[in-house]
Order: sequence, then C-alpha cells, then structure tokens
Amino acid sequence: MSHVRVGPRAVMRSVAFLTAGVLAVPALAGCTSEDPAGKPLAEQDVAAAARARIADGGTLRWAVDSVPDTLNAFQSDADATTTRVAQAVLPSMYRMDETGSPRRNPDYLESAKVVETEPKQVVVYKLNQQAVWSDGREIGAADFAAQWRALSGKDSAYWTARNAGYDRIEKIERGASDLEVRVTFSRPYADWKSLFTPLYPKEVMGTPDAFNDGARRTLKVTAGPFAVEKVDTKADELVLTGNPRWWGEPAKLDKIVLRSVPRDERVSELIAGKLDLAEIDPDTAEQVAQAAGPRDAGTGTPLMGPDGTPAPGSGGSALPGPQGRSAAEALRSWAIANGSDEEAAEEETLAREKRRKAEAKQERRRKALSGFEVRKSLEPAYTQLALNGADGPLADERVRRAVARALDREKLAEAVLKPLGLPAEPVGSHLALSGQPAYADGSGALGEQDAKEARALLADAGWVPGGPVKKTEDGEEAAGAEKSEDDEDGKKSDGGDDGTYIVGEDDKNADGQDSKDGERSKDGEDSKGAKGKEGADDTDQESGEKHSSGKNTAQGGAPGAYAPKGTAAPAGAAAAPVAKDGKALTLRFVLPSGPGSQALRTVAERISDMLEKIGIGTEITKVPDESYFKDHVASGEYDLALYSWPASAFPATDARPIYAKPVPAADGSLNVAQNYTRVGTDQVDQLFDQAMGTLDQDKARDLLRKADSRIWAAAGSIPLYQRPQLVAARENLANAGAFGFETPVYEDMGFLKKGAQGAEAPASPSK
Repeated sequence: MSHVRVGPRAVMRSVAFLTAGVLAVPALAGCTSEDPAGKPLAEQDVAAAARARIADGGTLRWAVDSVPDTLNAFQSDADATTTRVAQAVLPSMYRMDETGSPRRNPDYLESAKVVETEPKQVVVYKLNQQAVWSDGREIGAADFAAQWRALSGKDSAYWTARNAGYDRIEKIERGASDLEVRVTFSRPYADWKSLFTPLYPKEVMGTPDAFNDGARRTLKVTAGPFAVEKVDTKADELVLTGNPRWWGEPAKLDKIVLRSVPRDERVSELIAGKLDLAEIDPDTAEQVAQAAGPRDAGTGTPLMGPDGTPAPGSGGSALPGPQGRSAAEALRSWAIANGSDEEAAEEETLAREKRRKAEAKQERRRKALSGFEVRKSLEPAYTQLALNGADGPLADERVRRAVARALDREKLAEAVLKPLGLPAEPVGSHLALSGQPAYADGSGALGEQDAKEARALLADAGWVPGGPVKKTEDGEEAAGAEKSEDDEDGKKSDGGDDGTYIVGEDDKNADGQDSKDGERSKDGEDSKGAKGKEGADDTDQESGEKHSSGKNTAQGGAPGAYAPKGTAAPAGAAAAPVAKDGKALTLRFVLPSGPGSQALRTVAERISDMLEKIGIGTEITKVPDESYFKDHVASGEYDLALYSWPASAFPATDARPIYAKPVPAADGSLNVAQNYTRVGTDQVDQLFDQAMGTLDQDKARDLLRKADSRIWAAAGSIPLYQRPQLVAARENLANAGAFGFETPVYEDMGFLKKGAQGAEAPASPSK
C-alpha cells in the first residue's frame, strides 16, 4: 500500500487556495437526533493483553520508513519516526483514544481546566507530582514557558515548522504550587489541549541554538518509559532503552530498535528473522496470512484469497506445491520421468528437480512466516484526489465539480479495502474521520455521482463534445467542432457522423469486431483516455452521447434498429471527448512509480475510466517516489494527484492551513505553503477562525462541519477512503500492531509469557 502522505501534525501544514464564490451549504446532519459522527469503522488490532501475561525483558525490532533527520518534532524535517520516538520518550499532556479524541494522560497530568474566560482565557495544569526528567529535575512551569517562547513565532532565530496555538499565549507562570502551571491566552483558543504534546525540556527549547541543533541526533534529557540510547545512521537504526527514572508502570521490554527498512524489503527481513513488527503492503500481508493458515472467521478472510482459503503451497492448501500441482499431474510427471523416452525423461527429471527446489524454498519461506500474523485496522488518515485549481481547466470550479460528480467513491473505496477485509466506506469529511466528534458526511454539498450532471457542468463551462480529436503541429491532441475528413481506411473519425446512435452496435467497432479498451500510459506517455471507450464499471450511468467507437453506418444498412439523434447511449458507454476552442480536455494525472504505490495506480486507472465516461481524458505520468511530492505535487506540476492527509483531534488548528485561501508573497507569487490544490475561500477561512476562537465545543463542531461542506462544494479535494493499516507482527507480541486512532502505550508492549494465550483483560492505552 502506498504511503504517500503528509507528515505528522507537528509539521507545519500551511495551505492556500483560489476563490470559489459564495457556496450554498445544505442542512447539516448535525441537526438530526442521530449523531453524525458515528463510530470508528475499524477497531485497533494489537493483540491486547494484560501486563501480567507479558514477560519482562526482550528487544522489539520494529521496521520504520527512515531514521529521522531530527528528534525535534517541531522542525520542518520531522517525520513519522520522530513522532514515534517522541511518544515513547517525552511527556504528552493528552493522548488519543479509540475515537481519535484527546484524553488526559495521568502519567503527567492530574488535571487541566479552563478556570477563567473573562477577561481572558486561563488554563491551569496540575502536574503529576512524580513526573521528573531523566536528570532528576521536576517537570514544571519553566519547561512550559521555554516551549511557548520557542514556538510563539516572535523570535525568528528559532527554526520552527509551526506555531499554531502557541502564538495565542500571552504568558505562562507558576501557579499556586510548583506542580501548577498557569497559562493565559491573549485570544480564546478552542484547541488548547493540543499544546505541550510533546513537551521538550527547557534544555532543548531554552535557546535558538539548542532548539535548532541540540535535539537533531540526540535527546540527553527525556521523561518517558523509554530513553534514546543511540541514533546509528550507519546501521540505519535508532535504539530506545528503558528509563530508570520512569515513575509509571515499568516498561516490559528492555529495548525497542527502530530499523529503517524499505517496504519492498520487509518480507525478506521478516523471513530472515530480523524483524518482529513491520507495517506492510497487501502483497506481503497475503504471504504472511497464507503462511499462518486460516485465521478466525471474524478477522477478515479476504487476505487469504477471494474464496477465503489458503493459496496452493501455503501450508493450508490441499495441493502439494507452490504451483498447486494436482495428484494427476504429479503422477503424469512421475510416469514421464521414469518412461522409455529418454530425452523426455531427462527433461522431466530436470523439471522435477527444479520444482523440488522451488517447493523447498517456498516451504522455508512459509515456516519462517508462520510465526507472524497480520494485524489490520484503518489508519487515522485518508487518501484524497487533489485537483490543482491554480490554472488550466481545473481553475474553473465547474470543471472541478464535474470531475468530482463523475467519481463513484464507493467503488474506489471497495477496490482498495474490500480485498483486505476492511470496511469499504468512502470518507465523508475533509476534517475528521468516522467516529471523531467533528465528523459528519458533508459530501451532499457537492452532490452524488451523476454523469449527466457532470456533463452539464462541463457544457456550462464551454466544454462540449467537440468532434474529432486531431493532432496539432507539435503533436498535441486537439478537438474541433467541424466534421473530419475520412481517414486512410475510409472510416469517419469519432464524432464525424450525424450523431445517430445505433441500438445493437454497443460493442462493435467499424469492422464489426468487439472494441477494445484503449491503452493508458504507464510511463508518462500520452494516454488514449481522451478517446471514448466502453467502461467495464458504472453500469448505472447514462452516457448522454452517441457511441464513439466505430463509424456511423446509418446510411449503410448496419444491423440493429436506429434510434433518433440525441437518444442516450446505454449504461456503461463512453462519452465522446469534450473540447473547447478546438482543444480536447485532457488532464495530467501524476502518480508515484514505487512498488508500494500499486494501490494508488489502480485507483488512478479507475478514476480515469470514470472520467472518460463524461468525455474527459487523462494522461497518466509515473514519477519516482522521491520526486513525486516535492517536484510535482508541492510545485503544482499536475492536474490530478493522489496523496493522504492524517486525521487530527484538533481540526480547527491543524486543518485550517490545509484549506486556507492563498496569500500573495512579497515577490508577487502565490504563497501556497502546503495547500497543494491551490483552492480556497474567504468563507472557509472565517469558519475556521470562528471554530478556533470559541470554547463552546458544540458550536465549534458545528462551525467545522459547515466549513467542511464549503470545502466539498469548492471541489479542490475529494476524500476517497480511509487508508488501510496492515502490520506483520510476531504471534506472541502483545499490545502492538495496527493502532488505529489510539496512541501506542510503549510500556505495555512485550512478548507473552510461555503458555499465555492472550488477553485476560485488554490493555488500556488511555489509562
């Protein structure tokens, strides 16, 4: 599974968009008695076990995407591994629960309350009296104040990635005792619980030099169940060891080794016994699941194959080898190898030896993987289709809306999630995921899939079925409204007839043969998607256009009845390419080319098919993973792109920069920061600001849902599905795996005692 996504919330997410007019927002689901937030679509899968069932000691070898360039989560090059380390070694005032909501972390915080709202908002934190840094110093107001000053944005000497929330603090002071921290805000701030997680010691935050360079490769002072022992860039690993000054439940593991392992190499490392825990792609998950044999019927047999059974050679199959040779085939092979035809016998003997070695290798792989299991959930992140509204056809909101109305998001979600046995429901919000308090399905502001409405939007924008697609002098495809001349084969080009649709000719080309789907580029070449083809899916749509494959034989006595001009084509028929000013509407679809991005490429091909049905062509270009985001998405060199955003418990703070309107830079350029779609409105900005400034949680939630409806209507970003989370874990590893929304509890991770069969009582991540 592709992991193309934007990093953790500690990294700045400034964003910017182009205008989209005043938008009509439908009545929100929140007005009904039923809670539109719903429930999480999938629970975490971590093999939860009570601490009493877990052995003391051991080393957990955990695959990560990279050894981080910095251990400072507030710097721009922090990544997911930076966040993982911070969770294990630093204080967090709040951690996420199973619904993606913040919950007080009692290891550090006894209480935190808003004690005043007038004239200014004041929050008092009462700290756990046992909470100390690894050097023995108490965690206190000096640490809070140092972090505020570093992240307030007032001192440019601090190279910070973000200052959201900290810029609203007016002062921090000691409370009634050393255990109390009093924070006064200059402006109301709804997301105050997002602050001071993680909390760094004043030794890191106290000076610009310490902030910028002091915590990149080491953290000398920590305050979690683990501490950083070393960062080994040569071995590509980071080692965490138990913190002897930790006051909470002692860590069950002696060490956690975070090893940088490319995703396409993880199955080999699992087989070699060098990993205990690794996020994996669907292909690797299938191998692990097959080796482990059938799991409980309630845990998702689709990973075992379409019929829920192990594949041949997996150990659970009735067939003897990896090729699944039947008993009859095996008998025939034996007969040939022992027959009178010496040449055939020698050839078969060599083939049998080759098969034997392959089967032996497969069996070794199976045994090595049989000690693992696949733990799966849905990641707190969603994959979206981004539409670049900076310029070109997608700068027109009507064209963006047409693209969005052409998509069957349910089918796209099913294509990715259903084979994995995960809930295949499309995401209905840009700002939250199902189960989170702010979630509500706002897609009604855009409208359901409707090919007829999509074509009407295109027509309103001037994009109409434009007749033949012609090559210009520079080789670019264009379309004109005039009829084309007969081509060299004497056939008229698509659109060059009188518009008659012939019933019975749905699947024939000009020669009476079944028409074939046009090939779409796999390596950046021009797609044939601009030319109509019959789609295999979306059979509930009406084309509204004549069938575009094959000539019109109305005057030549072709078989079938003749429908009047303008009769809608049957369901599934492709539409004629739309054009404007003699130019066909073809969008550049940029995708990563790495082995972990196959799911994205599958989704892209299905999207292209759906767009083709309303006359929009796509040119798919695959680029190296390392340049995909920086050189294409961030720089705006695309029309369509697929990537993921993480969900946040604090969308007013974290999502605002993603959907804010662009701000002109001093040099006259448009500062888009991380708003890669370049689409935004004043109304959305105002709703975010209002939500961020109210302490009424219900009001803030309603404002966010209104903002989401307007984001849907602007059609710059189309949420598709919640990302799958597939993790290979040793069968005896407890309290680790696919965490879902919940923050991992590192001190509870460990290996089951011999004879332990699982959880007597589930571990509680939120304590």
